[in-house]
Amino acid sequence: MITLRTDEEIEILRENALLVSKTLAEVGKRIQPGVSTLELDKLAETFIRDHGAAPGFLGYNGFPNTLCLSVNDVVVHGIPSAYRLKEGDVISVDCGTRYKGYYGDSAYTFAVGEINEDAKHLLKATKESLFKGIAQAIDGNRVGDISFAIQNHVEPFGYSVVREMVGHGLGSRMHEKPDVPNFGHRGHGKRLQNGMVICIEPMINAGTKDVFMDEDGWTLHTRDGKKSAHYELTVCVRKGHPDVLSTFEFIEKVIK
Repeated sequence: MITLRTDEEIEILRENALLVSKTLAEVGKRIQPGVSTLELDKLAETFIRDHGAAPGFLGYNGFPNTLCLSVNDVVVHGIPSAYRLKEGDVISVDCGTRYKGYYGDSAYTFAVGEINEDAKHLLKATKESLFKGIAQAIDGNRVGDISFAIQNHVEPFGYSVVREMVGHGLGSRMHEKPDVPNFGHRGHGKRLQNGMVICIEPMINAGTKDVFMDEDGWTLHTRDGKKSAHYELTVCVRKGHPDVLSTFEFIEKVIK
């Protein structure tokens, strides 16, 4: 069942979305060689709680931490640890909040120090594909229009789209209907309606689309060990234009 949100609900979701965006920026300030992923996780938890919200991921289906921190060949759901970031790493930071009975969810892939040109291009193309998908999130379109726009942007570069993980609806639960795949066909899938709130989140691999799950039951790796990138924004479907509730502006002020 897909829930169409009221204007009041959308504004609470926007509050969550902006807090997640600001949390990602705070984490981004600390991303550098030598910092551990667990240190980044603790920073995010403190920042979220200091702003009157709760971490949305902590305890969700048993997840043990505030952030999903996915380094290099980890696609998503990396568990924070004692691992210390190294020059040339890329790290996807996926963050959720819970505030006033609703959720926020957004992700950004950061460069650690100086990364090589291949990694720079993967991150650039993945972020571009997110905005190609968002442009299709308007009343009357279908989920497949978002999916196709993402897939069609990245595959000509030789990149591949992860099949096992997809975007999703967002509201009073972290994951709601509809699913929003990053691959598909124009004109297919659920019809998008005014008031639907969805998370669009391309997960794009430099090599094969094939992945495998770590023994921890969470960490998803690329099968060939090549890097993966992940960006996510929360969007409300509107007539004529998407209403993007979260933002990368805070992050990009920090990293520039």
